[in-house]
Amino acid sequence: MKIVKDGYPFIIFSLILTFIVLYFWGIVWAVVPFVLMLYFAYFFRNPNRPLPNDENILYAPADGRVMSIEEIYDEEYLNDAAVKVTVFLSVFNVHVNRSPMSGEIKYQRYNEGKFVPAFDKKATFKNERHAIGLDNGKIKIMVTQVAGLLARRIVSWVTLGNVVKQGECYGMIKFGSSTELVVPKNVEILVHKGQNVVGGITPMGRIKS
Repeated sequence: MKIVKDGYPFIIFSLILTFIVLYFWGIVWAVVPFVLMLYFAYFFRNPNRPLPNDENILYAPADGRVMSIEEIYDEEYLNDAAVKVTVFLSVFNVHVNRSPMSGEIKYQRYNEGKFVPAFDKKATFKNERHAIGLDNGKIKIMVTQVAGLLARRIVSWVTLGNVVKQGECYGMIKFGSSTELVVPKNVEILVHKGQNVVGGITPMGRIKS
């Protein structure tokens, strides 16, 4: 189990605050910032998971619950009929995002936005979002990080032209969010609405030959 480097400022600040409160107000009040520190360590966790290697399977890009599965026409990257699977991440889920497949990042777009609750369909259009389009020469997919009501920053560790491996961590969203996976219609969806999925572990789609 590792902790994402973006979490250390929160953890260190909470630890310092714990000692300050302990010194001036005693152990009872110091429990509050101490528990907050433990939560930040828990929230920014990055579990060690083996990288899958199956070019016919698309794995979950995040931990969470499948909020919706809908047919759309994607004009942003695929420019074709597609299926969008949205995964909602609560504040207790692992918030590190993982690549559903290996491929090159051929598209990237970041939009600033408002803070609508991630489970609200309007969040897709109004909230801060970061989309990457992957191409492995056989199929193109798009993964979008959508910030939630509490989220204040989407973190990305990749950029246009980078090659990512299947299951590789490529970013995270701080404090509540959703992640969207957009795939061509020739992908068989293997999950259902309401299902809990695990990033880099749960198969979400199978590429039909």
